[in-house]
Amino acid sequence: MRAAGLNAADLQQARGDYPAPPGWPADVPGLEVAGEVEQVGPGVTGVAAGDRVMALVGGGGHAERITVPADLLLPVPDGLSWEEAAGFPEAFSTAWDALVTQAGVRAGDRVLVTGAAGGVGTAMVQVAAVSGAHVVASVRRAELHPRVRGLAEDGRVDVVTLDQEAAHAPYDVVVELVGGEDCLQRVALLRSRGTVLVVGVQAGTTAPLRMFDLMLKRARLIGTTIRGRSPAEKAVLAASVRTSVVPLLAQGRLRVPVDAMFPLGQFAEAYARLGGLGKFGKVVLVP
Repeated sequence: MRAAGLNAADLQQARGDYPAPPGWPADVPGLEVAGEVEQVGPGVTGVAAGDRVMALVGGGGHAERITVPADLLLPVPDGLSWEEAAGFPEAFSTAWDALVTQAGVRAGDRVLVTGAAGGVGTAMVQVAAVSGAHVVASVRRAELHPRVRGLAEDGRVDVVTLDQEAAHAPYDVVVELVGGEDCLQRVALLRSRGTVLVVGVQAGTTAPLRMFDLMLKRARLIGTTIRGRSPAEKAVLAASVRTSVVPLLAQGRLRVPVDAMFPLGQFAEAYARLGGLGKFGKVVLVP
């Protein structure tokens, strides 16, 4: 292990609210890892000792070593730092799967991303923009607006505060990364046949929905997570990210903003930073 990313699921697991899937450590969080292959198992092809790799795993990433199924490994592009590599797999796999595979985002769509300054939020903004969509990024802290706007070129990102979201509607896709009791009111901001993607719920897991609003919009409401999927499903997603997303990272069309790095022994401080306010991008642990 050379670096490991932190995610909201790690905080939830540490609180006892989000147990690891079967086969992964119950007492060691960590979904994103980057490092060098030390050994390969019998029958493994295409991977060799010394390879620079990264992966989205079911847990156990906040450690010095980890065993990873070979079909989950992604190559680390030349020139990418370990810290950036560690912040890539979960955030960009989530963004690609939600926006492209599930919502079918297309060029010309309007996409609202809430909580857009965080690790997954910055990935969502970039994946939507590189797909040709126009992005409206909702960010509470004004000092972060220029940095979020700079995630994409050609004016593809407008950055707004919560009370400005409606002025930029209607949206083809709303990405909900915050949650809270009012989050599903954004159904009213959709274009006809639009989609709400519920990806994060740190501000609250329960929200009322006026179902008639959903009906009138002929809209879709999709909840998604990767951690609980079967090994086969995770391998299929990794293959898609390997062929479609990693090349964009290698070309510099996507990037991984790193907010802060902490030594592994300072995990408590790292988790506190993850749960705090004002982050831009990923929090990462290093040996």
